[in-house]
Amino acid sequence: MFKTARMRKIKIVTLDKYVAPTVDALYEQGLIQISDISDSIQQDPELADLVTPSKATDYTGKLSSLLMKTIGISDLLGRALSQDHGLKDKLMSFVSPDMPIQKEIESLDTESFIKKAEETLDQVESLTKVLEGKFAALDAETSELQSNKSLAKRLINLDMNFALLKDSKYTSITVGRINVESSSEIEKELSKLTDELNLYTVADDNKSTMVVVVVTLKQFKDEVYSILRKHDFEKYEIGDVEGTPQQIISSADSRLQTIESEHNAVIQDLKVVAEKWDDDILALKEQLENEKAKNEIFSAFVQTKDTFMLEAWVPEKDVKKVEQLVEKTSNGHYAFEEISIEGNRDDENVPVLQNNPGYAKPYEFLVDMYSPVRYNEIDPTIFVAIMFPFLFGFCLTDAFYGIFVLLIGVVLVRGMGKIKKSMDAFGKILIMSGIWAIILGLVTNGFLGDFPERMLGIRLPTVIPAIEAFKHPDTILIIAIIIGVIYTNIAFIIGAIDNYRYGNKKEAIGSQLCWFVLEIGVIFLALGFLIPAIGMIGMIIGLIFVIVCIGMLVYANGAYGIMDIFGFMGDILSYARLLALCLATGGIAMTVNILTQMCYGMIPVIGVVIAIIIFIFGHIANFLFQVLGAFINSLRLNYVEFFSQFFMSGKSKFEAFKASRIYTKIKN
Repeated sequence: MFKTARMRKIKIVTLDKYVAPTVDALYEQGLIQISDISDSIQQDPELADLVTPSKATDYTGKLSSLLMKTIGISDLLGRALSQDHGLKDKLMSFVSPDMPIQKEIESLDTESFIKKAEETLDQVESLTKVLEGKFAALDAETSELQSNKSLAKRLINLDMNFALLKDSKYTSITVGRINVESSSEIEKELSKLTDELNLYTVADDNKSTMVVVVVTLKQFKDEVYSILRKHDFEKYEIGDVEGTPQQIISSADSRLQTIESEHNAVIQDLKVVAEKWDDDILALKEQLENEKAKNEIFSAFVQTKDTFMLEAWVPEKDVKKVEQLVEKTSNGHYAFEEISIEGNRDDENVPVLQNNPGYAKPYEFLVDMYSPVRYNEIDPTIFVAIMFPFLFGFCLTDAFYGIFVLLIGVVLVRGMGKIKKSMDAFGKILIMSGIWAIILGLVTNGFLGDFPERMLGIRLPTVIPAIEAFKHPDTILIIAIIIGVIYTNIAFIIGAIDNYRYGNKKEAIGSQLCWFVLEIGVIFLALGFLIPAIGMIGMIIGLIFVIVCIGMLVYANGAYGIMDIFGFMGDILSYARLLALCLATGGIAMTVNILTQMCYGMIPVIGVVIAIIIFIFGHIANFLFQVLGAFINSLRLNYVEFFSQFFMSGKSKFEAFKASRIYTKIKN
């Protein structure tokens, strides 16, 4: 529970004819994490002379090509199936997603699988290629019509058939837009160029510009364009469009409506194909991904003429199971070496497999957000699992808001949590956080702020008067500080254990043990001040402990180590935020209730409507802000005040070499 799973490094050697079935079996079981053995080879010159690095199989390129093609088809079919889905359907897919049905597949060698995959893709492509061609043609036509329509709108005041604006054998026609103030100067410069030129201008909807049409002999085309460009001329390319602007717009609108109907008809045809083939394509995509991974992993091996060798990490409890699997798939033609790493302090590169009970498992998600745990260190997940939801509930302290947090968590677990592990973990975290918010809200008199007493005239029977938030905030503050002291001391104990394990005794003295001495000193000082019977003796003893603490700090960290006292005080006082957030939730909720009551009682007729709006939207806004604040501050107290006292980051989590089996399962 407090330790990550014990790991072992293994080396496996088998004959080349058995390596493929061995890799297949290991991939299906998902017990090992394969390492790139080339690093080990470089550190062992004798072994480097005997073996050569292996490469991905020759099938890898073909599998990649087929996978890309399959992804394209899958995306096409997926879009077709979701085409008519509205907001309601999207919400339902989040709340209650359709669970994929696993398709039974045969266990085939790579060559046979590629042949079968090609046959399936050929069948589907024979249906989709025609429809894709229709989509492409309709999209191209739509783009052209929209371009023509846009041009016609710009030249709407030019009542002329655009067919007349095309260049002829001898003449050139330039159409565009100029600034009104430049028109006279342009006309003057063009007249100097040649007499064989006609200039037409048409008023534009924008009074500062006008449309200009210049007709001239082809030999003057470039000179005309050069003159126009000097005056911010915007040229329009007419192309092959024909008709007046109004005719072009009307024709384009009519054809675009027809295209939309044709487009919908093609989508319906594609949906028929998708309903038949989508499950098969998703299964094929998963198979290709798995097969590609198996063929690529060979690049992490080394080989001789007749053998392959791989290196992997495996949890200690699975070592025998892996060896039995290799023995079975290689018909006994194998060599298996187990390497223990216990007692090796250079363990930061060991992949970490966390070993937490079911309740704490979701909170690995929060710990991993900070950093992977280092192998052989104390895993803090169980502490986070206990404290995070409690701290969240302490920050929120409103039973009604807590109910909504709980319901959101339930929706996530029963919805997207069935498909995504991260959503399942997050949902379970919210459920526990919501439960604590309900409990603490009920005992501190928080239920939509002071709603029961203010609006209904009743008092919650669950309230404990001594810790009622707005009547005894001093008590809430004391509780928050006590929680901070206890949680921080747990962190100091973990940090001291880690430092002693790694031989950093001086670090343990100056970063953890000294604070226990200081706390004892503060307790004696407080007792001497508060209890006359102890009096001066208690204060002297307390002062001695404080001086010893300072000496420990100077010994471990130098003279500047004394400044760490302020850091220690800051870490403890940081837990005062629990009171601040607790009062903020109730205070804003109370303000919303007061405003609601005022609007209802003081504004005639529409006061009821305004009061309802203020009440609903005020509490929604408060709920969103306070839930976000509770989540962030609960994380902060764990990450900054707790983890900073001991946490040693690892480099990676244990990533099993394992087949994805969401849409497929191997036939028995």
